[in-house]
Amino acid sequence: MPPKTTPQPSWKAGVNPFRRYQTGHADAEPCSIVIFGASGDLTRRKLVPALFNLVVEEALTAPFNIIGFARREDNDDDFRKKLHQALDDHSRSLPERFTGLNDFLRRISYHRGSFDRPEDFTALKNHLLDIEKKRGGPRNRLYYLATPPESFTEIIRNLKAAGLTGNGLNSEGWTRIIIEKPYGRDLKSAWTLTGAVHSSFAENQVYRIDHYLGKETVQNILAFRLGNGIFEPLWNRRYVDHVQITVAETLGVENRAAYFDQAGIARDMLQSHIMQLFSLIAMEPPASFEAGHIHDEKVKLLRSVHPPEVESLPDILVRGQYTAGSAGGTPVAAYRKEPGINSQSITETYLAIKLEVDNWRWAGVPFYIRTGKRLAKQVSEVDIIFREPPHRIFAQTGIEKLQPNVLGIKIQPEEGISLNISCKRPGQVYQIDPVSMEFNYATSFGVPSPEAYERLLLDAILGDTTLFAREDEVDLSWELADPIIAAWENNPEFPLAFYEAGSWGPREADILLSRHGRHWRRL
Repeated sequence: MPPKTTPQPSWKAGVNPFRRYQTGHADAEPCSIVIFGASGDLTRRKLVPALFNLVVEEALTAPFNIIGFARREDNDDDFRKKLHQALDDHSRSLPERFTGLNDFLRRISYHRGSFDRPEDFTALKNHLLDIEKKRGGPRNRLYYLATPPESFTEIIRNLKAAGLTGNGLNSEGWTRIIIEKPYGRDLKSAWTLTGAVHSSFAENQVYRIDHYLGKETVQNILAFRLGNGIFEPLWNRRYVDHVQITVAETLGVENRAAYFDQAGIARDMLQSHIMQLFSLIAMEPPASFEAGHIHDEKVKLLRSVHPPEVESLPDILVRGQYTAGSAGGTPVAAYRKEPGINSQSITETYLAIKLEVDNWRWAGVPFYIRTGKRLAKQVSEVDIIFREPPHRIFAQTGIEKLQPNVLGIKIQPEEGISLNISCKRPGQVYQIDPVSMEFNYATSFGVPSPEAYERLLLDAILGDTTLFAREDEVDLSWELADPIIAAWENNPEFPLAFYEAGSWGPREADILLSRHGRHWRRL
């Protein structure tokens, strides 16, 4: 296991990372952003449009440069043209209406290189020094690994060999690195990657990104819980019957077949996105809004999760795989018929599991988690289902059972919050029906929510680690996921349920809840 390092407070970088919460503008310094794997979709669809939107909205006013590092035989002009088109296709800001478009494009340059050639990293260093000399100011550098995970270690090793890793903060400027998920394939490989990372970077230089944490509603979980006096007192076992977390996709494996058939939905979603959502929903209130305090509470929560026993997994877990069906009215193939997928594959495309937390707040409250591909709807939502009233006073009116109150936190595609309550229907008949009180970001505030990568890139530039995963969070997530995944990898006879593409998953997932008189929410 690699040695632990104590994270440093975010304000060590010499800026106030909280200023943008007060003014909307970042207190940032000039920097160079190097994107490794710059010819890929992530750069074109997310990263460069996010930086452009930050500039358009004046959230980021400090001078910066974007350097693309990839193997393709491009030059600066070719690269700029491609990214100009990417802005037209993917930016929520209209590029042609922005008078600073040409200035933004001039900040972009291209450096052709291979991840396995140390001399290309030496050339990158000279390229950076030339840019920074012309720009002036400190030599602040942010590296973004937008590459397949197998390239991470090689890039980090060559950065160090070229003298490009720095020591976090020095007289010449700061150096930071953003690492995309998946962070390892299991706990052992995560430790191996951490060892390679820490041989070149201190923990306070490392930003493990999970784009779910940049979504506006995910950020709003803390504001909603801790900024309203009426909800936090109810956020416990006395009032909550159970919690449901759903992350559903209508898409299949698309162009990720080679990766997904080796990973499965448990590695792809449970260990990362869902564990982060789960910890924000269930953690204790932090001492302050400072990153270290929030990470500490998430870690405490993950340590409190009751580790599922292998023998009991069939009773608390359902793994499934989609068969032929339809998506949006269009027929789609079964998982085993998808291009690039083994025709005998037993990789799971669906997972439902019941987790429990062994602490004072949540003892006895089950957390039901489901995630899958080719489901009926693309939706991510957290539902807090409250206990029924303790005394049924309406029995004389013929009402035997009331619908429970439900607080729904909607993450995508629509961002908002709903609260289901019970009210009497007008008329002589005494009938109580559930009604919904809805809050929607787009209609309530009249402005679109920023893209997740906008917030996360700005945070990394400012040195704010709040919305990034800390080393011990990653380790604990793998500690929970590893025995679950091993249960079927070590036992080919472990049950695999099947479900029709376009449905809400296998029938066995409904039984998982119905055993205790519960059911999945209709989303």
